[in-house]
Amino acid sequence: MTATDPRDRGAAAHALDLTELAQQLRVDAVRVADLAGSGHPTSSMSAADLVAVLLAHHLRYDFNRPDHPGNDRLIFSKGHASPLLYAMYRAVGAVGEEELRSYREHGSRLEGHPTPRLPWVDVATGSLGQGLPVAVGMALAAQRLEKVPYRVWVLSGDSEMTEGSVWEAVEYAGAEHLDALTLIVDVNRLGQRGPTRHQHDLDAYARRLRAFGWHTVEVDGHDVTAVDHAFEEARATGGRPTAILAATRKGRGVAAVEDREGMHGKPLEDAGSAIAELGGRRSLRVETAAPPAVPATAPTAAREPELPRFEVGDEVATRDAYGKALAALGAVRHDMVVLDGEVSDSTRTQFFAEEHPDRFFECYIAEQQLAAAAVGLQARGFLPYASSFAAFLTRAHDFIRMAAVGRASLCLVGSHAGVAIGKDGPSQMGLEDLAMFRSVHGSTVLQPCDANQTARLVAAMADLDGIRYLRTMRGGTPVLYGPDEQFPIGGSKVLRHSRADRVTLVGAGVTVHECLKAADRLGEAGIAVRVIDLYSVKPADAAALHAAASDTGCLVTVEDHRPEGGVGDAVAEVFSDGRPMPRLVRLGVRHMPASATPEEQLREAGIDADAVAAAVELLVETAVVR
Repeated sequence: MTATDPRDRGAAAHALDLTELAQQLRVDAVRVADLAGSGHPTSSMSAADLVAVLLAHHLRYDFNRPDHPGNDRLIFSKGHASPLLYAMYRAVGAVGEEELRSYREHGSRLEGHPTPRLPWVDVATGSLGQGLPVAVGMALAAQRLEKVPYRVWVLSGDSEMTEGSVWEAVEYAGAEHLDALTLIVDVNRLGQRGPTRHQHDLDAYARRLRAFGWHTVEVDGHDVTAVDHAFEEARATGGRPTAILAATRKGRGVAAVEDREGMHGKPLEDAGSAIAELGGRRSLRVETAAPPAVPATAPTAAREPELPRFEVGDEVATRDAYGKALAALGAVRHDMVVLDGEVSDSTRTQFFAEEHPDRFFECYIAEQQLAAAAVGLQARGFLPYASSFAAFLTRAHDFIRMAAVGRASLCLVGSHAGVAIGKDGPSQMGLEDLAMFRSVHGSTVLQPCDANQTARLVAAMADLDGIRYLRTMRGGTPVLYGPDEQFPIGGSKVLRHSRADRVTLVGAGVTVHECLKAADRLGEAGIAVRVIDLYSVKPADAAALHAAASDTGCLVTVEDHRPEGGVGDAVAEVFSDGRPMPRLVRLGVRHMPASATPEEQLREAGIDADAVAAAVELLVETAVVR
């Protein structure tokens, strides 16, 4: 802080300075919400003492070098308390008064909930229950990969402690002994609509956390000396993570709103009086402790991986090719990590785990933690590939959505896609995954149909940005492409083509093979059809589809997925630019499957070769006699 470091002064002056800093943070939170006409000042006011102590005495961070590898990490899981975060940035001189006053304005970096548009923000927050799971990924990076003694601090609200994702993270952190991780719970008793479940019963939280192997400290969150000691205790605790449970009062310091219901998410009615009650504006400046020196590591250029090679005509499952490609890529990409949700024997990430065990993370059956850990790891500069069954990744959709909000870069892979998995039944079938991932901002969605294509696309994903999704299959399919074939993102492959084509079949994954069978049967009946392998579902190959529409006038999409949001919709969107729409027929899984063989599943869904051929015959009004 200004002039004299409080750590060199007596306890009374020490407490006074921290209290003054906390009051400054409260005043600035009230001010910016008032200027914006919206925001969450009362949620910021409850945690101001906690943040003041952390900032002045415990956070080791160089705000001039947010990329310093030794910097502590701070995640505001209660992202709605952004006025407090931005007030903190003003206190360290990272944000000036003019920018602070731009809070929530169009074009401002100071958004309603923080995002990495600000260089000191690692991940986007605001969807409650995500900060701690992401912090677990960062702590894993610190302790298992980087071996750098930075700490990961998470400021959480008490309301979000009911989220299941929080307890996935609590269990994981306890089991992995992540002592670099400290959770600070602002137990201010009030949620959005009224009291929280446990209100100020700190022991109710402590009992649960201790059951998962956490060290807990219960403290009055407005006693800055007690809070200071609690942070010291957290830093001194080894072998397990620490949770500081701080009893606070929402709207602290302003009688009109303090600990009162109905004040959530609203500017204070009389900001001027509130600021006066808080002691007026201040301009204290804090200098945070310097991060520890970390030896520089020179980046190593990645070599071309020696991808697995498969013989044309062999039957190989794309999931097998995925696992082997991962292991090969991991040999040349030392920044690459792989996470799995206790299905590595099925997803085939076990191949990577066997060759690179130090960079493999078993997340168990906790798909939200799986996605969150990937987000945390990529925030520390790693390249994560996270895998589970396609159907189960739907549980993590909100984490994936928020990853996109936070400009995160990660690769996700869903196996056992579609009805083609066979007898396991609909609970195991990914039938909505393409729609889910296509809807994510800036995403890339890939669906290979054979082993060599899969290996190439797995490697290509590493060089992309944003959210990348690749869909793999359980059963073996014939290898169509040679090992040296290239598959550019946004491309497709035309597998059947003639000047006499009357219809174009568009498939992806297993349906490519059904389309090829149908094309052969139709050819025997004198009906020439084009076949396109749309392995890049997003972005789709507009040029190839436009050419096919121009040449044949009719497109039939065939997908092992629900008709909504998948390949059919991707193709339809290509023609949404105002040009003439070709005749478009979409075949997909419209019924509720049950247990059956893969062949029976495809037949019942109406996406096998016979169904495709019949659809074409109806389109060209030709009766085929066999």
